[in-house]
Amino acid sequence: MAAQSHRGIHTLSNELLREVLNHIEADPDKLVTLDRRAYLSQESFKPPTFPSPDQAHDLGNFRLACRRFSDLGAVHQYARVTVRFSRHGLARLDWLAERPHLAQHVKKFSYMVPYFYAVGGRTGRDLRHNLPSELDFRHFTNKVAEQDAIKKSQYDVKVLQKAFLAFIHLCHIQILRLQDYEDGILLHWIRSARGRLQVIEPRWHTACFHSTKTIGAALLSSSSPCSRFSSPMLSIHSAKDLERLRPRDLPLLVQRLTSLELHFDDSNELDQRMHELSSLFRHVLSAAENMQAIHIGFPSHYPLSLPLEDLFHHIRWKNLIAFGIQAWKLNADEIISLVRRHRDKLRGLRLRDVLLKRGSRWKDVLQVLRAELSRLEWVSLRRIGYADRFDEQMADIGIEIEDIPGGDSESGDEDEVLSLSEMDTQSSHTADGDDDDNEIDENDNEENGPHTNEMSFPHLLDHPRRWCYCNGQQVPSAEDLGDDGISVTNPQRKLWERWCIRRCSHDVGRCQN
Repeated sequence: MAAQSHRGIHTLSNELLREVLNHIEADPDKLVTLDRRAYLSQESFKPPTFPSPDQAHDLGNFRLACRRFSDLGAVHQYARVTVRFSRHGLARLDWLAERPHLAQHVKKFSYMVPYFYAVGGRTGRDLRHNLPSELDFRHFTNKVAEQDAIKKSQYDVKVLQKAFLAFIHLCHIQILRLQDYEDGILLHWIRSARGRLQVIEPRWHTACFHSTKTIGAALLSSSSPCSRFSSPMLSIHSAKDLERLRPRDLPLLVQRLTSLELHFDDSNELDQRMHELSSLFRHVLSAAENMQAIHIGFPSHYPLSLPLEDLFHHIRWKNLIAFGIQAWKLNADEIISLVRRHRDKLRGLRLRDVLLKRGSRWKDVLQVLRAELSRLEWVSLRRIGYADRFDEQMADIGIEIEDIPGGDSESGDEDEVLSLSEMDTQSSHTADGDDDDNEIDENDNEENGPHTNEMSFPHLLDHPRRWCYCNGQQVPSAEDLGDDGISVTNPQRKLWERWCIRRCSHDVGRCQN
């Protein structure tokens, strides 16, 4: 009896110990999947968060107890790895890659890439005398030197290839733009009158191109099993550069993809520059035969005006269950044509910031969603409207508004970017107000509130719901939805989201009327 009492916690099964760990760190096997409402907002377009010191300390102590506890804790500690493009960050990634017993647990890799800098002038003296007084010129000269050294030695290429070979269960790669405090001040200064003399220029398109190129090369060389890719601030320039670089390799990469989420952050000459990428989209998307979820977005205040099929080219994905676009001026029949191609399996639809052109009506789109997409479980119509009204409002505003879908990640502490020490751990990110399984946010009363730019897929059921609690009340027809062809209010779009998935107005069942 005494011996049994002495064993204590060691008598617990691994399953019970994992439940204990779940109270310290979320279960890594429960990474938000494609069939979750919060997939994009939590897994693709939001920067990772980091554990509190107490949380990291508790998990570190748990792993130090014994080999069994160490192995169990490693599953939680290394499921999500975040690394910054820097000498220090890459060194820590190299450390992890050399430990296959830890690297095997990595499922999600987030690559935080800072602006690359081009420095003008003959010496650092130009920076010293021209930068704002609150900025230390040495911060930027050191950053430029480090970035140049990494690229010249191909240190990042070598480490990424080594890591992806070791990450045998890698599922998701996320490329994020990293903006620290100094970057923010510099960008503000450059945009102001004082910044006309540009002795230093931050170039996101150069950083985006380099990181995407090296990630792609590492995936190809490692034959990684990764099937999901997301970038919330993709540069159009970098996409064009990739097309010219190694066009034959792109189909090899995208054939493995089941999920692709891209948000372009450029706004200048958007239509023309995206039109130039039309052939690249056809090349890539037609090769992505296994696609289950796709999202293509643009800045909310600079919607694209190209025809939908200029990018999607009438492609039909046989396994597509969730589709999303953001900030696009379209005709109703363009939307209808695309959803009809996928009506047999489509269960999640996002039409954020989509504006219908003159002559089109939302009621026609909604009628098709309600009548023909029997498996549809969730729809997002946030900030939909009409192009004419939008153009009038933007003309009245008359100013440029920066659009950031997921928000830049701001971190000034280099040591906290990658959790690889004994006492560090990487935590699951929980998006504000969108981490549950509810299909419609009942408390969402604002078009421009805290969840404005969250983009997420529905929680998809195995079978669409077929019941209701409408007590035989007459359900409105499309003509009764109050669509005036001019504007759409927030209460209207919430009602329309329910109506087009045959949801009762006062309960959670699906209506048969």
